Amino acid sequence: MVLAAGRRGRYQRAMLNWNAYGPADARPPLVIAHGLFGSARNWNVIATRLAETRRVIAVDMRNHGHSPWSDDHSYAALAGDLAQVIDKIGGPADVLGHSMGGKASMMLALTYPETVRRLIVADIAPVAYGHSQMQYITAMKAVDLSQVQRRSDVREQLAAQGVDPALQAFFTQSLDLAGKRWQMNLDALAAGMDDLVGFPKVDAHWDGPALFLTGALSDYVKPEHRELIRSLFPKARFAKIPGAQHWLHADKPREFEAAVRVFLDS
Repeated sequence: MVLAAGRRGRYQRAMLNWNAYGPADARPPLVIAHGLFGSARNWNVIATRLAETRRVIAVDMRNHGHSPWSDDHSYAALAGDLAQVIDKIGGPADVLGHSMGGKASMMLALTYPETVRRLIVADIAPVAYGHSQMQYITAMKAVDLSQVQRRSDVREQLAAQGVDPALQAFFTQSLDLAGKRWQMNLDALAAGMDDLVGFPKVDAHWDGPALFLTGALSDYVKPEHRELIRSLFPKARFAKIPGAQHWLHADKPREFEAAVRVFLDS
């Protein structure tokens, strides 16, 4: 359990797990925050390529991967985790967040503004969405892991529940096959689903450079969201990657990487 320390979002917390790439003295570092049901390892290829010119830190968000579990999966808590990592690696840092990680990164910039140099938000807006991800939590919890010998066994069980092949492969990246357990705190994610699809009301704005990078085939960031985005991030820029959907970094990795490089180096 993570306990609040009582001062403007500062938390007494266990440190997130992260994967580090590139030379330790390359400044400024880039911190990558993955989306719901993901992990740092999902970003290995892009992080490795970006680390050719900079230090890259890809974190496991709380309740995911090898990071600690907590009943609190609010965006305030996720932002506090990222702030602690940036303090540990000697920030400020450039920050890239996708989906849930994008909301956590926005919250980080709004509540810990001194930690962020440049912000990239990948295919998400600071709004409440009408959809839920509960069907996937239900599907993963329904898998009988005691009968599993191979990842393909889990994919078969997920397929029987109507999960499409791309998501089957994605979810099983977070499976501890030897321990027969999910490397996700599915109970906490389910309990926090309303917060996850929402976004907190924050009486603040962040004046640093921000790029809202979206998939051209995705509807997560709509034109009507731009006024709110600019009220929170006055220097926001917007760009789309042709042919990409919500998982834009997986759909068009080279184009995604190029857009990130141009923004960070500008």
